[in-house]
Order: sequence, then C-alpha cells, then structure tokens
Amino acid sequence: MEYIKAKHIVTKGPGDAWFGEDYNMNIYKGCCHGCIYCDSRSDCYHIEQFDQVRAKENALEIIRDDLRRKVKRGIVATGAMSDPYNPFEKELLLTRHALELISAFGFGSAITTKSDLIIRDLDILEEIQEHSPVLCKITITTCDDDLCKKIEPRVSVSSKRFEAIAKLKEAGIFTGILLMPVLPWLCDSKENILGIVKEAKECGADFIYPAFGMTLRQNQREWYYEKLRKLYPKEHLDEKYQKRYGNRYQCVSPNAKKLWEIFANACNDAGILYQMRHIMTAYKRPYQMEQMSLFDL
Repeated sequence: MEYIKAKHIVTKGPGDAWFGEDYNMNIYKGCCHGCIYCDSRSDCYHIEQFDQVRAKENALEIIRDDLRRKVKRGIVATGAMSDPYNPFEKELLLTRHALELISAFGFGSAITTKSDLIIRDLDILEEIQEHSPVLCKITITTCDDDLCKKIEPRVSVSSKRFEAIAKLKEAGIFTGILLMPVLPWLCDSKENILGIVKEAKECGADFIYPAFGMTLRQNQREWYYEKLRKLYPKEHLDEKYQKRYGNRYQCVSPNAKKLWEIFANACNDAGILYQMRHIMTAYKRPYQMEQMSLFDL
C-alpha cells in the first residue's frame, strides 16, 4: 500500500443538496473496482494512476483532529470519490476505525459503497445510530449479475449487495440504493428497473435514488468507449453514444421519461422512498424528534 500526505480529511460536505451530508471524508484515493463508467476517472479530479488505491498517511490521527475541531456536529459522509470498502480495507481497517472515531465524537455517518464488506462494521453503525443518524447507500446499476461482472468487474456482484442491504435492514440501519448510473442501451430497460425495485422490496430497502443516465467527460469518455468496444464489439455502442451525445457531459437515457414513470409507480406500490427530501426527512426524523422533546422538558 502506498501512502500519500493529507492535511485534512474531514471537509465541508454538500449539505441538503445531497442527502443532508454535512462533511465529506475520503480516506483512500483511487479505486480498483474497475467500473467502466466511473466519473471519478475524469481529468477534472486530477487523480493520477486512478486504478491504484492509496491511503492517506496518518489518516486516523488527522480524522480525530478534524472531528475534534468541528464546532457543529453533523453527518460525515464517505464514499464520494473512492469506495471506503475496497479490498485493502479488509486488512487496514481504516474505515472501521474512522467510524469508531465518528461515533466517539458524536457524529452521524453516511456511507456509499459497492461492497458487502460494509456488513463487517454493523456493530459500529448500530453504536452510531444510538446517538446520531446513519445512512447506508449501496450503489446498484443492474439486477443481472452477469452484466454486473462486465461493467463492474471487481466489485461484489449485485446479488451480494442486495444481501448486504437485507442484513443492514435486519440490524435496523436506514439503507437504500443509489440506482446510478443507468447506462444507455445497457441498463436502461424496463426489466432492469423493475427488477431492481422488486429486489429492493424483498430485502427491505428504505429508498432507491435514481439517475436515468450517466456522465461523460474528458478522459472518462475515452476510457468508457474503449471498454464498450472490447465488451460489445458487434453492437457498436461507442458509435451510438458519439452520435447521440457528442461531447455532452450529461448523457440522459433515451428512455428516461418512460423509465421514471415506471420506476415511480413501482416504488409507490412497494412503499419505497425515491425523492431526496423524503429520504432525508425519514432517516433524520427520529433524532430531530428527540431534540424537540428535549427542548420541551
């Protein structure tokens, strides 16, 4: 493992613009999942040797100091730029120990991952939940394990991620799915969307938050097209993308409008949340009600 220097790790987050997350925390840099569509590969993030995972030197000491200096308690999010449960985490335990610090300092946690390794840290998530909100977001792009292995070659397959959601829910953790990206001509079918909603209902997911399309920008675009040519040489998918989207950053699925209607109806029938404001309200509500009751005393 190569280590890189960092002055701060817990930084200001997006707030209500993205799940009400007050702070961001990225312990690792780079990713070895090999997902063909990853936006973090784009030039604008300036991540050299993106496929090599590196850890931040003295990460736990920096996180401890960062948390200690925060005047306002809040939700600390991790997983925005690099999966906190990459294969090296099994031995390094940096994410686990960081969660212990988050709990000790009285902060909440929001985790984004494609790995079922998150189940290892259920005990700490339960501990955090005793005093602060916990939000687990498991990214799932397809309900087909075979397709998953092509477009996300080195992650826990989709079925394993659904199993992880079920285990998180059994422990009472507020958990749902990031249904993104939805790759045009690969994942944007009615069957895939309804399949994901069906699996989500069966494993007890609280929410699904979708984006019916993907992003493509410099460096990432070329990488994605190269992978499409290797995986689907006869379909000429790269030419389809070039013809429809050109150099656009946002590549909305041609089926987006129809898929949204199908998706929303299915979620309503299943009792699954899918709008940001409803998700934020639901996972924070118990703690806001507790605070209100304290003021009433």
